[in-house]
Amino acid sequence: MLDEWRHCPRCGAEVRPADGRAECAACGYVAYAGPVPAACALCVDDAGRVLLTRRAWEPYAGTWDLPGGFLDEDEHPLDCVRRELAEETGLEVEPTEWFGAFMVPYGAGPGTRTVVNLVWRARVVGGVEQAADDVSELRWFAPGELPPLDEIAMAEPLRVWLEQERV
Repeated sequence: MLDEWRHCPRCGAEVRPADGRAECAACGYVAYAGPVPAACALCVDDAGRVLLTRRAWEPYAGTWDLPGGFLDEDEHPLDCVRRELAEETGLEVEPTEWFGAFMVPYGAGPGTRTVVNLVWRARVVGGVEQAADDVSELRWFAPGELPPLDEIAMAEPLRVWLEQERV
C-alpha cells in the first residue's frame, strides 16, 4: 500500500517507506500498511442461486464479483453490506449469518492494496433489482452455472460456498 509514497501526506517532506511503514522525519507522522476493510454479501435465493455483479471499473473491470464494497470511516460492516447492496443492486438485504473473512489483493502492481473482505450470507427483503453505481450487470447463478472462478474477482468466498454446497 505504501510502495508509491514519496512524500508525507501531512507536511509534504520526503519519506522512504520500508518494512510496511512510512515515517516522516520532519513531522513525526507514521503510516502503517494494513488491509483495507470491505464487506460483501453472499445472497442466495430460494432456488439456490447466488447473486453476482459485473464490475464496471478497474480493478477487475468486466469480471463477476459478489456485491459489496469498502467501509466508510465510522461505518459498521453490517451497515456497509446493506448500503453497498442498495447502491449496487437496488436491493434491500438483511445479513443472516457470518460467512468468513478473506484476504485478497485489490489490483496488481505497485501500490496494490490488500483487502480484508468480510462476507455475510444475506437474504433479499425488498427493493427493485437494477445494476447501478460501479456495477454494469446483475445475474443470479445456480452453482453449476457459475462462470469459471478465474473470471470472478476475489473468488475465494464463492469457492468456499461451492465446497459447502457439495456437502
